[in-house]
Amino acid sequence: MKEDPRHIHISEYSYPLPDERIAKFPLPTRDQSKLLIYRRGEVSEDVFTSLPEYLLQGSLMIFNNTKVIQARLHFRKETGALIEVFCLEPIQPNDYVLNFQQTAHAAWLCMIGNLKKWKDGQLKREMTVKGFPITLTATRGECKGTSHWVDFAWDNPEVTFADILEVFGELPIPPYLNRDTEESDKETYQTVYSKIKGSVAAPTAGLHFTPRVLDALQEKGIDLEELTLHVGAGTFKPVKSEEIEGHEMHTEYISVNRSTIKKLIDHDGCAIAVGTTSVRTLESLYHIGVTLAENPYATEEELRVKQWQPYEKYDQIPPVVALQKILGYLDRNGLETLHTSTQIIIAPGYNYKIVKAMVTNFHQPQSTLLLLVSAFVKGNWHTIYDYALAHDFRFLSYGDSSLLIP
Repeated sequence: MKEDPRHIHISEYSYPLPDERIAKFPLPTRDQSKLLIYRRGEVSEDVFTSLPEYLLQGSLMIFNNTKVIQARLHFRKETGALIEVFCLEPIQPNDYVLNFQQTAHAAWLCMIGNLKKWKDGQLKREMTVKGFPITLTATRGECKGTSHWVDFAWDNPEVTFADILEVFGELPIPPYLNRDTEESDKETYQTVYSKIKGSVAAPTAGLHFTPRVLDALQEKGIDLEELTLHVGAGTFKPVKSEEIEGHEMHTEYISVNRSTIKKLIDHDGCAIAVGTTSVRTLESLYHIGVTLAENPYATEEELRVKQWQPYEKYDQIPPVVALQKILGYLDRNGLETLHTSTQIIIAPGYNYKIVKAMVTNFHQPQSTLLLLVSAFVKGNWHTIYDYALAHDFRFLSYGDSSLLIP
């Protein structure tokens, strides 16, 4: 029986983080950030360009290729009140790609800033997109938790919803930076390999990579593969409950190509994950394989990884077998890509299946990401964070990074 993490007290995962240690902007050259190396309990430091030197030739490194969308839209009411509509996830259609291609109407689940000033009625904004004058309207629908259904409509079939966000949306930088988005963030808050639009936050461990680091990794004989997890705003949601049992993890959408799953099998189900989003996706794959081992004809809905699922099913099937079950599912359904979602929470008591090393930034106190790191280093996170605090490392999204090898 595994240790049940539900009764972990989040207060035990705190550390002092003065505001001046939070990096408000990235370094001028991404790959000149500091790199903390944690190997089997020992801590040292280097510069990020040295990363390939610490990895074994023939390893498989996996990146999240999601792209941050300009998800904040601002409307001004006739009264002068400014309303912010923050697009969280698509509802109609609920597929990101299809939603971005819409040419008249799209519905999203949104957070609304200054909600009390938007009691009813449509919000309107006149704009010019691709040379076409259009009127964009937003109509508020039902409330879902802390978010609302919002219907967007516009009057020109030449313009897609992606076009509207590209021209009039604002990039949502993390709230803890305590500053407005600047033009430079459009470039610096995307990874150099970002491709698939859909995130409202960057997979920040990837922000350190440059073409020269990626080339150096390949020269070292390291296989590079990609998957997609669209990062939701819930990634910034603090744990408010005393025990983590009371914290509901947000759902995030993942897609993994057949070729990536095959590559994982070729590497005996072992990978180096770049960022906690890649970690969550890779570990979710194992639990999807467990579901398929029990029920080969599971529906897409049944494949979704629930928050506590890894702690409730005690299957010990090898990772390669789990991955082969996913390939079988794709074959039976004539699919090239696995599309599903995960709500997985990785906390001490979790037994990692696929991820053998990770590159990750330094996370907020009392966050689920700190729990994920603690689970990976067998509770030894204090050693890492104490060193980073004592040696001038920069913290959070635009901060420095670490390579963790337990």
